[in-house]
Amino acid sequence: MHYDLTDLRLFVAIAEAQNLTRGAERAHLAPSSASHRMRLLEAGIGTSLLLRQARGVVLTRAGEVLLRHSRQVLAQLEQLHADLAPYAEGVRGHVSLWANTHATHSFLPDDLADFLRRYPQVSVTLAEHTSPEIVMAIARGEVEVGVVAERVAGADVEMIPYRADRLVLIAPVAHPLAACASVRFGEVLDHPFVMLHAGSAIHTFTMNAAAALGRHINVRIQVRSFDAVCRMVGAGVGVGLVPRSALSRGEREQSPSVVELDESWAQRDLQVCVRKRKDLSGFAAALVNGLVERQT
Repeated sequence: MHYDLTDLRLFVAIAEAQNLTRGAERAHLAPSSASHRMRLLEAGIGTSLLLRQARGVVLTRAGEVLLRHSRQVLAQLEQLHADLAPYAEGVRGHVSLWANTHATHSFLPDDLADFLRRYPQVSVTLAEHTSPEIVMAIARGEVEVGVVAERVAGADVEMIPYRADRLVLIAPVAHPLAACASVRFGEVLDHPFVMLHAGSAIHTFTMNAAAALGRHINVRIQVRSFDAVCRMVGAGVGVGLVPRSALSRGEREQSPSVVELDESWAQRDLQVCVRKRKDLSGFAAALVNGLVERQT
């Protein structure tokens, strides 16, 4: 059975309008032509798709199945057009990259800029997710390259060292914790926090770390960047957790004090995550190579 895209679009339009004439208008076809196409479609499938009634049409069970699949096919076709558009514009390669908050707000901007300068024919889509979400998406083959700070048990992926970093506590210079050489996370939870926005990977990670201790975080304000966290903490709003790599970006006249966090999970070494490095597409492999060669 051959399915014509015009027929599928027409069928969806009729089903949504619940009327053959209005559906034909939406599909820019004459009602007689639309009716003929629907009869041929039903004949080809071998069953009725529409029940004609005085006030319009309703779908049969087979029609409901065809509607669901038609919408999926047409949506995939639209996505196909979107994915191919960069090639028509002269971009000959595309890589989808998922990364956690830590990476997207620290090392990745400079490293990706360097990669894109070296490969002007490539475009990159960067999306922020938590490390577990990224690892599972890589394992399922939904995305080729990820940058994460933790493994997920049972995930069949390869991890390649990328950047070494560590979460530290920052506090206003006059804060009671500012004079400490190091602190446990549980001690920090007695104080108000400046945090990245809800939905960011590091926000989720920090909330989960507090929940593991049976504690809650007193969030005074949520901001959009590590730079803003550093500014707010320096101004005395509260304490915060940031990667050490973010400190130079956040230093201002009111620079916060930096205190080591005495927790094993504070070591947040970033790794590039792929399903199988040897099976990567050409430009994805080039991106991975470009990132790992900057390993520190």
